[in-house]
Amino acid sequence: MMIKRWTGVSMLAGLLALTVLPLAANAQAWPAKQPIRLVAVFPPGGSVDQVARILSVPLQQQLGQTVIVENKGGASGTIGTAAVVAAQPDGYTFAVVFDTHGVNQALIPGLSYDTKRDLAPVILVGTSAMVIATNVGSEYKTFADVVAAAKAKKPVNYGSIGSGSLGHLAMTLLGRNGGLDWQHVPYKGGGPLMNDGVAGHVPLTIGSVFVTKPFIDAKRMRPLAVTTSKRTAELPDVPTVAESGYPGFDAPAWWAVLAPAKTPPEIVRRMNEELNKALKSPEVAQRLSGQGISVIGGSPEVARTFIDKQVDIWTKVVHENNIKAD
Repeated sequence: MMIKRWTGVSMLAGLLALTVLPLAANAQAWPAKQPIRLVAVFPPGGSVDQVARILSVPLQQQLGQTVIVENKGGASGTIGTAAVVAAQPDGYTFAVVFDTHGVNQALIPGLSYDTKRDLAPVILVGTSAMVIATNVGSEYKTFADVVAAAKAKKPVNYGSIGSGSLGHLAMTLLGRNGGLDWQHVPYKGGGPLMNDGVAGHVPLTIGSVFVTKPFIDAKRMRPLAVTTSKRTAELPDVPTVAESGYPGFDAPAWWAVLAPAKTPPEIVRRMNEELNKALKSPEVAQRLSGQGISVIGGSPEVARTFIDKQVDIWTKVVHENNIKAD
């Protein structure tokens, strides 16, 4: 009996070893096998595409392997993300995502993947403020003017890049917590939003620094507040929402790199190290800053903690306010 028992244990150990060995071998050989794909989950030209392309250059140099940026846009980033979830977890496919990643699970019924379970965060690339702005000819000179109008029950409309966007959710949260009555006007992206903002067709806009700052620099839009807990280096004279009477308010835009959930931890750690090295390059930091992004970096655990918190915050806002996608 004893011989049979130990034989069974030995066989189980052997089977486990056979399962683990290919993963270990892949991790040791990485990234020599084939080119690495960075799947930008939005179309070319936007901030996600720019982040992927900025990172691809130093990664290629550091790893001695071709790094390809592949755009798979659509459905608020979920088409590209689903493709990465379905990819082989061998360290050759990664997703570059935007803050919509933290909202999609709550906003899109029947999503084919679980945001927390099916993806392994590799790194939090960086964050950016969103800017609440108005036309230069507007009656709103400060964010306090907006608050006063909303509390006086005057009609206050604001535009965002779409229903369920982080801007929409941030203004919903602010309105709910602050007792502010305002109406959302959804647009199909940053271009149409800013066109109407500049023309005064919508009195307030909320969009990323990347989208809004060119119009501020051109003196066509007036910034009133930023949504991060600290002022942004790109607009140092613009107060935060928290400074404007809503302490603790923080709603950053963000970008991250993710891997399929079963990617070997050794590869996730190595990719994290290489990405941190790239982010510490002054040239990369400067180019990301040009997109309005403040570099964060850090460990995969830092990324997971941040992303999970974002998912929890915005899922609650979506459900409590019955927000639907466009």
